Amino acid sequence: MTRAAISRSGATRLGATTRFVLPPDSEATAPAERRGLARDGVRLLVAAPAGIVHATFRDLGDHLSPGDLVVVNTSATLPAAVDAHRPGHVRSPLHVATELDDGSWVVEVRSPDNTGPAADVRPGETLQLTGGITLSIEASYPMPGVVGARLWKATPSTTLGSQVYLADHGRPVRYGYLNASWPLGDLQNVYADEPGSAEMASAGRPFTHRLLVRLLARGVVVAPVTLHTGVSSPEKHEPPMPERYDVPAGTADLVNLTHSKGRRVVAVGTTVTRALESAAEADGSVRAAHGWTDLVLGPDRPARVVTGLTSGLHEPEASHLLLLEAVAGRDLVGRAYAAAVAEHYLWHEFGDSMLFLPKIARRVPTGNEPR
Repeated sequence: MTRAAISRSGATRLGATTRFVLPPDSEATAPAERRGLARDGVRLLVAAPAGIVHATFRDLGDHLSPGDLVVVNTSATLPAAVDAHRPGHVRSPLHVATELDDGSWVVEVRSPDNTGPAADVRPGETLQLTGGITLSIEASYPMPGVVGARLWKATPSTTLGSQVYLADHGRPVRYGYLNASWPLGDLQNVYADEPGSAEMASAGRPFTHRLLVRLLARGVVVAPVTLHTGVSSPEKHEPPMPERYDVPAGTADLVNLTHSKGRRVVAVGTTVTRALESAAEADGSVRAAHGWTDLVLGPDRPARVVTGLTSGLHEPEASHLLLLEAVAGRDLVGRAYAAAVAEHYLWHEFGDSMLFLPKIARRVPTGNEPR
């Protein structure tokens, strides 16, 4: 499979034989504004069948056309990290991934040095959290009975929701490649208005209010969905866990209209892609939908709806690369990552961006398109 992969020595391999070496400083360690750039001043690699173009994110509209639809995720980031005291252990960070419908929490207990998930968590363990509440570990999540699981379903001793608790006691999730603990405001997209994500839907971070106005002035339509992200697995590279989402009727109608006119539906990030594809019918039409999605896109389930995608640069082993391939194809994703490595693009949530514009397959009208 043509998929980016990185070895322990730092060599990136796209396909079977082509090799690249990532520079040792290829991770963005701070927000663009802390590096002397505007939010929309990060680089943008535009990948299309005709070739690769290197641009700046503020020029996104120059690579789209009137009538294209850009779909954003309005979920806002929670301060989802707290401290937990485990029996017989020193203090460990704990990440709250989500709250389930029954009031239980899904959590990831980290190692004391925060280098990865703790491997010795067991059902029945009680955690003492900042703020005087306890969590009782019930079972591994989403499948019970998994030894050494990363995520756990836990029952809190408080009837307050996790969002209320985290607002008082939480801090933003932070991984080791960052050079400081940045405030929550640095982890919010400018259009985010519904708290619920454990981590930022980071593909939207380079957007500014001015850029959004420029897109609208160009005739590019912008529409919302919501998908609350859980806690990712930068160490284990697991596929995404079930996440709560909402595709409103107005957005579904706009997607169907855009397709009927032969224009692009551009998802801002893997979260938007997952939400839209979770609301997709087999014929590529979209309906209003909400709830929990466990959809994982890949070779067995290519994209039906999304025909363009903006994304940050993912870890080369990350399962998100399968989603990129499901939208843009293996060859285009491989060529884009090869160019990003060669041109020393920056990875992770504060890094540079890509815009994938694959060839649009002609859709057969179903007769249900809006007029």
